[in-house]
This record gives sequence, C-alpha cells and structure tokens, in this order.
Amino acid sequence: MINTLRQRISFLFMVLLVQPAFSAQLTADTKEQSKLPTAEIQSFVETFETIREGYVEVMSDQDILHKALKGMVSGLDPHSEYFTKEELVDFNELTSGNYAGIGVEVEMKDKRLTIVTPVDGSAAAEAGILPGDVIIKIDNTLITDLGMKDIVTLMRGEIGSTVTLDIERDGELKHYELTRGLIEDASVTDKWLGDGIAYFRISQFQGDSASEFHQAIDKLSKESKIQGVVLDLRNNPGGVLQSAVGVVDAFIDKGMIVYTNGRHELSKNQYMATEKNTKFDSVPVVVLINEGSASASEIVAGALQDHQRAVILGTESFGKGSVQTVVPLSNGDAVKLTTALYYTPNGRSIQAQGITPDLVVPQATLTFDKGQFFVKEAELKGHLGNGTGGEERTSADVKSDIGELAKTDFQLFQAVTILKTLPKLAQK
Repeated sequence: MINTLRQRISFLFMVLLVQPAFSAQLTADTKEQSKLPTAEIQSFVETFETIREGYVEVMSDQDILHKALKGMVSGLDPHSEYFTKEELVDFNELTSGNYAGIGVEVEMKDKRLTIVTPVDGSAAAEAGILPGDVIIKIDNTLITDLGMKDIVTLMRGEIGSTVTLDIERDGELKHYELTRGLIEDASVTDKWLGDGIAYFRISQFQGDSASEFHQAIDKLSKESKIQGVVLDLRNNPGGVLQSAVGVVDAFIDKGMIVYTNGRHELSKNQYMATEKNTKFDSVPVVVLINEGSASASEIVAGALQDHQRAVILGTESFGKGSVQTVVPLSNGDAVKLTTALYYTPNGRSIQAQGITPDLVVPQATLTFDKGQFFVKEAELKGHLGNGTGGEERTSADVKSDIGELAKTDFQLFQAVTILKTLPKLAQK
C-alpha cells in the first residue's frame, strides 16, 4: 500500500511505503487510455529551448529538465515530489530511521520551510525548537527558493559538526546553533503514571512501531494490571500506514480501521481490525493529539473516535489525509506521487480538516496563588464536632498542590484525571 507523508530533511522525511505493483499498473493503464499530447509537448519543448538559448546563465540540458520536472510534480500538491537518483538514495537513507542530523521534520508551507515537529530526544528538541517555527537561514544561507536537495545538503553533515538556524517564531527571529548527531528513532516509549494507568508515547509510525507498541503493552502487563491507557500522539507526523493500523488493532477487535480511495483500483484498500491482535477490549483510553499530529496519527485518533473506543483530548490535528506512492522511473529517478485519500471508518476525510478532539484542551502553563488565608469550620470557636466522630480537618490539613504533572504537562494531567474519574462515574 502506501504511505508517507511530509518531507523530513536531515532530519527526516515523511515515510512512505513503496507500492511496487502500482507503477506497472499505472503504466499499463496510462498506455491504454491516453494518447501523446503532442501540442502540449511541443509547448514544453519550445519553453525548454527558450531557456537553453536565452537564459541569463548557461544551463545544462539536464539541469533545465530537472527543474521542469520538479516544478511540474511539486505543483500538484505539497506532498508530491520528483527525486533524482541521488535524491532518492538520500530519501531512502533518511527514511530508514537512523541518520545524522539535528532531528526535525519540516514541510514547505506557503513556500516557508516550517517545522512540523522536532524528534524526541534530538538536538532540535533539546534546544527548544517548536512545531510551527519557520527556518529562515541555514548556516547564514537564506533558504528562499532552495530545492530539497540544496536544503538537505545544508542540513546534513558529519556527526559532531554544528549547523546554525535562524528561525522565525511569532514575529521574532531566534538563532540556534545545533550539533548534528545520529538520530535513532525509538518510536515507542512507555511508563506508568500511577493507579494502573499506562502511558505510551509514539513519536512517529515507523515500519516496526506496531510490534514495538504490542511489546510495550506486554511488558507493562507483566508488571501490573493496566487499568487505563494514555496514548500520546502529539507532534507525531505520521509515517507508515500499516503501523497505524496495527496500533488501532490493539484496541478494537472488529470493524473498519481505515480505507483509502483513489483513481486506480490498487489505491483502493480497506484495513480491518482482527480479534487475535486485540490487547485492550474494554480498558479506558485517552488519546492525546495536537496541531503537530498528522497523517498516520490522525488515522489512529479518527478510527478510535469513530469506534467510540477512546476519548480524544488536546487540540485540532494537522489535517493531512492523503497517501503518497513512490513510483520508480526507468532512468533511476522517482516520483513521490499522491495517489489516494484515506477515510475514517465513518467515511470522514481528514484532508485539510484534521481531527477535532472530543475534549479541546490546549497546552497551558499553570500558576498558583500562594498564601491565601482561609479558615475551615473546625477552626471556629465553639464549632460542633463531626457527626460520626470523625477526625476534624483544619486549613493546615488541606493540600491544594495538584502535583508536578499539572505544571509540566497540563494536557497529560487532564488525560490522567479523566482516567482516574471514569471508573468512579461508571460505578454510579
């Protein structure tokens, strides 16, 4: 099938699964159905010759052709792209999961190189680079009008070398100096949050993320009974579609997970839940999403929302609902082409909309009033004792600190609060 998403540079590229048979089928269909558009080709040739003969600088035929092909493909949508042989090698290397870089995922948005998300644990994340930041310069080179290859060249380097970024955030320019390192994407992390609540963070959907997720569930299940689950998909840019399907399969035992639909039969697929892979059939689940949650992570959130299997909490997601296929060409180059849209089980298209959370909870920094004076009944002179003889409580006994989690991650705190409260509501 298909997959991938946005471009990650040095950083990362949005992952795709190549669909080998699709290319052959596409070629056969094209040959059968279309005739050569001779008038349009003549126009192309005339433009080519005009550039070769009249452009202010001498350009090779290959350079002119590559620029033409790149412009033709990138003009389709933000995710279609033309790769030369060399760029395809870089792309495959970067999508392998291990590479040298600073650990950011970017996309061209309105011709601005925009951070989709920093990779967990990367130099970019540790430096405080945030989703939505716009890269203006790389090593003092303006990236305006630079192509993918040029940007990759600027961003990549030897492990331990440094790269500087000038970033625009909320109208202010910020300067960062980052050290390139080997990015090893461990896509799934887990921990306990207390009271039987298990936390799973999936930073991106790699090829083995579903099996990693199932292994993490098995590991925690051996330690204690899981009574609630937080699935954190915030700033998850997506990735391999099959891995997203595998994660949803852990929560539902039947029914549709996602389907894709495009022009060609090979782009029409359905993915169904299986009973044998179900890990949690009734455990309460809260899924965290935000504006950096895209594509495969939106598939997970949308499927669990349609099945009413989880409470989706956070802020509205990115809204990438298209599927790309890498189509190899006979000269060794390739086209990453948008071939289908995907839909949630209820037939919702996420494209250009996103997933709206069941509970909209923006990330927030809490501040607490200190030193407020108050008294309780037990401190009033002549107060009556407790009706059942219970111990009296004064203002000194009141604990108003709601914990460190509320201060450091308000959205996660809200998710945990829901999971702790739901069983009490269900009992009533």
